[in-house]
Amino acid sequence: MLKPVLLILVCLVLLGLSIRLFYRGLRQTGTERVLGRLTQGQPQPVPTKTSWVGLDRAFLRAGLGRPSERLGVWLLLWAFGMLLGFVTGGWGGLLVLLLLPPLMLRLYVNWRYQRRLQRMIEQLPQMLDHTVRSLKSGRTLADAVLGAIDAAEDPLKNAMGRIQRNVQLGVSLPDAAADLAELYEKDELRLFALGLKVNHRYGGNASELLENLIKMIREREQASRQLRAMTGETRVTAWVLGCLPIGLAGYFLATNPHYLLAMWHDDSGQIMLASAFGLQVVGSLALWHMLRSV
Repeated sequence: MLKPVLLILVCLVLLGLSIRLFYRGLRQTGTERVLGRLTQGQPQPVPTKTSWVGLDRAFLRAGLGRPSERLGVWLLLWAFGMLLGFVTGGWGGLLVLLLLPPLMLRLYVNWRYQRRLQRMIEQLPQMLDHTVRSLKSGRTLADAVLGAIDAAEDPLKNAMGRIQRNVQLGVSLPDAAADLAELYEKDELRLFALGLKVNHRYGGNASELLENLIKMIREREQASRQLRAMTGETRVTAWVLGCLPIGLAGYFLATNPHYLLAMWHDDSGQIMLASAFGLQVVGSLALWHMLRSV
């Protein structure tokens, strides 16, 4: 009876991946379309793709460096953990150690990325303000931006160091900023790169453009805080609904373990438990998407 349960879990995972890919395919913001029109007719750098480009990208955005150098060691430890789980817990232990480490790693990397990105956006207005003061003192736009990056604090300074390295290698400042915005996928960074590109191509008052960007970022941050305060009850309700079935299952295992174990040793009980697990996963994904929409 374990094989149908594993098949159901694999189908649910594949269904979740397909929904995620479809959702990502629909996400093409207006800023990306504007950037595409601005770069028409210009030579584009050819990206070098590797087998682990997605993993490297996720770790770079989270500030964890490149995992490719230590990937063999981590895969060996993971295989050893799965073998140990199979020896100690049978097929159930193998399944747990097969799925749990990648899931925990994904959650940790995503948490690090979101926390780091939030801190970067909080520091961005100060960096832009430093750039505006440098522009008004007579420095060029490129010198003002690079000087503001040197005066910034981590993690923004560490992330913006990518722009400095690209400029030193001969890449133009707008293209270097666009590369950074594409890496972190944040609207504020995309608008910063778009402003530099427009100023580089058509000219204009760069200090006024950056001042408007500073005002927009601060207004968006204030609106985001107000929205989080207004939707706090909704988010707490979603967390309670998502954690309630897991809490009840843990309570049953702690107070009366034979109740669930008797269901697991019965064919119909295994089907019920697998269905309940699948519905819990689907419901948690639905609540997660609802929380992201607010």
